[in-house]
Amino acid sequence: MNNSPQQMCFGLNLELDRESIRCFLQLMGNIELTDTLANRLSCEEIQEIVHFFTGVLKNNLNEDEYHKLFLLEQSPHPSKHLTKM
Repeated sequence: MNNSPQQMCFGLNLELDRESIRCFLQLMGNIELTDTLANRLSCEEIQEIVHFFTGVLKNNLNEDEYHKLFLLEQSPHPSKHLTKM
Protein backbone atom coordinates (compact mmCIF):
# COMPACT_ATOMS: atom_id res chain seq x y z
CA MET A 1 0.00 0.00 0.00
CA ASN A 2 1.23 3.49 -0.66
CA ASN A 3 0.39 6.44 1.54
CA SER A 4 -2.81 7.31 -0.28
CA PRO A 5 -5.73 8.56 1.82
CA GLN A 6 -8.09 6.65 -0.48
CA GLN A 7 -6.40 3.39 0.50
CA MET A 8 -6.47 3.87 4.27
CA CYS A 9 -8.36 1.18 6.13
CA PHE A 10 -8.33 0.02 9.71
CA GLY A 11 -9.25 -3.21 11.44
CA LEU A 12 -8.24 -5.78 8.81
CA ASN A 13 -4.75 -6.61 10.04
CA LEU A 14 -1.86 -4.99 11.88
CA GLU A 15 0.24 -4.39 8.75
CA LEU A 16 -2.56 -2.44 7.02
CA ASP A 17 -3.39 -0.62 10.25
CA ARG A 18 0.22 0.54 10.56
CA GLU A 19 0.37 1.68 6.93
CA SER A 20 -2.96 3.48 7.32
CA ILE A 21 -2.05 5.21 10.60
CA ARG A 22 1.24 6.32 8.99
CA CYS A 23 -0.76 7.99 6.20
CA PHE A 24 -3.31 9.39 8.66
CA LEU A 25 -0.62 11.00 10.83
CA GLN A 26 1.11 12.48 7.77
CA LEU A 27 -2.18 13.99 6.63
CA MET A 28 -2.59 15.58 10.08
CA GLY A 29 0.64 17.48 9.44
CA ASN A 30 -0.92 19.44 6.57
CA ILE A 31 -0.51 23.14 7.45
CA GLU A 32 -3.88 24.23 6.06
CA LEU A 33 -5.64 21.45 8.00
CA THR A 34 -3.82 22.21 11.25
CA ASP A 35 -4.51 25.94 10.91
CA THR A 36 -8.20 25.29 10.27
CA LEU A 37 -8.56 22.87 13.17
CA ALA A 38 -6.54 25.00 15.59
CA ASN A 39 -8.90 27.90 14.99
CA ARG A 40 -12.00 25.78 15.57
CA LEU A 41 -11.10 23.48 18.45
CA SER A 42 -12.55 24.19 21.87
CA CYS A 43 -10.32 24.34 24.97
CA GLU A 44 -11.65 20.93 25.98
CA GLU A 45 -10.87 19.41 22.57
CA ILE A 46 -7.35 20.85 22.64
CA GLN A 47 -6.74 19.39 26.11
CA GLU A 48 -8.12 15.99 25.03
CA ILE A 49 -5.90 15.86 21.94
CA VAL A 50 -2.78 16.93 23.83
CA HIS A 51 -3.48 14.48 26.68
CA PHE A 52 -4.08 11.57 24.30
CA PHE A 53 -1.16 12.30 22.00
CA THR A 54 1.38 12.90 24.78
CA GLY A 55 0.26 9.61 26.31
CA VAL A 56 0.90 7.84 23.00
CA LEU A 57 4.34 9.45 22.76
CA LYS A 58 5.18 8.53 26.35
CA ASN A 59 4.09 4.92 25.83
CA ASN A 60 5.94 4.43 22.54
CA LEU A 61 9.07 6.59 22.54
CA ASN A 62 12.03 6.62 24.87
CA GLU A 63 13.32 9.99 26.06
CA ASP A 64 15.97 10.31 23.34
CA GLU A 65 13.45 9.42 20.59
CA TYR A 66 10.99 11.97 22.02
CA HIS A 67 13.59 14.74 21.85
CA LYS A 68 14.92 13.75 18.42
CA LEU A 69 11.71 12.72 16.62
CA PHE A 70 9.06 14.91 18.22
CA LEU A 71 10.95 17.99 19.44
CA LEU A 72 13.38 17.77 16.49
CA GLU A 73 16.38 18.42 18.70
CA GLN A 74 19.74 17.54 17.15
CA SER A 75 21.24 16.71 20.53
CA PRO A 76 18.52 15.44 22.87
CA HIS A 77 20.29 16.33 26.09
CA PRO A 78 22.95 18.97 25.48
CA SER A 79 23.72 19.40 29.18
CA LYS A 80 24.74 15.73 29.46
CA HIS A 81 27.32 16.18 26.71
CA LEU A 82 29.09 19.20 28.17
CA THR A 83 32.53 18.64 29.54
CA LYS A 84 33.76 20.34 32.67
CA MET A 85 36.53 22.87 32.28
